[in-house]
Parts: sequence; C-alpha cells; structure tokens
Amino acid sequence: MDLITRISQHFKDSAQTKLDAIELLAGPIAQAIEAMVACLLNNGKILACGNGGSAADAQHLAAELVGRFEAERHELAAIALTTDSSIMSAIANDYGFRMVFAKQVRALGQPGDVLVAISTSGNSPSVVEAISAAHENELRVVALTGKGGGAIGEMLREGDVHILVPAERTARIQETHLLTIHCLCDGIDCLLMGVEE
Repeated sequence: MDLITRISQHFKDSAQTKLDAIELLAGPIAQAIEAMVACLLNNGKILACGNGGSAADAQHLAAELVGRFEAERHELAAIALTTDSSIMSAIANDYGFRMVFAKQVRALGQPGDVLVAISTSGNSPSVVEAISAAHENELRVVALTGKGGGAIGEMLREGDVHILVPAERTARIQETHLLTIHCLCDGIDCLLMGVEE
C-alpha cells in the first residue's frame, strides 16, 4: 500500500467511526453537558484525568474551559489532574502510580463537582482509582471510554454518564474522544450563553 492510500484510509476510518457513533453518543454527550453545566452553575468545578493521549485530552478540556472554546466568555473552573509533575511524581513514588489521580480527587474534589475520567480501554488502574475516589467524595463521573468500557463501565453508578465509543482501535477512540470534548465545550457554551452558531 502506498502512503497516499494509507493516509486516505485513516481519514475514511476516522470519519466512519464518528459517523457510526452519532446515535450512540449524542444522548450521553448531552447528559454530560447538562451535568457539567449544573456543576458549574452551582460554583463547582470540573476535574479531568487520563494517561498518555488521554492525559492530553484532559488538559485540552481544561484549557478550553478555563480559557475559551470558540466564543468569548468568563472563565470556567476546570483542572487537569495530569499537569503537576511534583504532585504526580510524589504520589507515584510514595503510593504507586495507580493513586496519582485518586489522591488529587480526594484533595480537590467537593460534592457536586464532576470528574471527567478518560481511558480508551476502560481499564486504566489510575483512572479506576480516581473514579472510586470521586464516588467516595460524591462527585459525578463522566467517563470517556472505548473497547466495550472495561472495568470503568462496570463501576459507574446511577447519575454517572458513560460515553462509550463503539470502536476497538485506540487511535479511532482517541479521535472520537477529541470530537466529544469539542461537543462538550460547545454544549456548555450553548447552555451558559445561548450560543447558537
């Protein structure tokens, strides 16, 4: 296969994955938007976590909320739990890597806050622990997963939102997670400011 054909196939596969996901994900994404807006209107905050590409997605979400998405608006309270290298390395060294997000959720999360937990496999131990800590602290969880949802899909509670990408390939799941993050940001702006375009 030549490179042009291979690249073209990536575009087609990515587009098809997203098209296949519309009916499955539009409802849960809308529920997540409503949960996040309710949290923000109640002076709560959004915490986000994930590993690798999902860490980048957590940071992307927080940046869009604290800064802006497409429209000018006031800052929204959001923290990516993936960014403080001193906190993360201290926790990983003293308690093991699986606790790097959970301890931050316990320290920073308040009842009514929302944890956006991102794991393409649904089985990331550090994200699983973060969700357990969120439940202990009465945070609502919005989980972005793929590959059937894994352990995360099984541990979510009533009131949590599961955005499960119907795909097995990590790249396709991550690409759909990014689109989901943009949908979340757009929906939040729409509900908070009445943005229509």
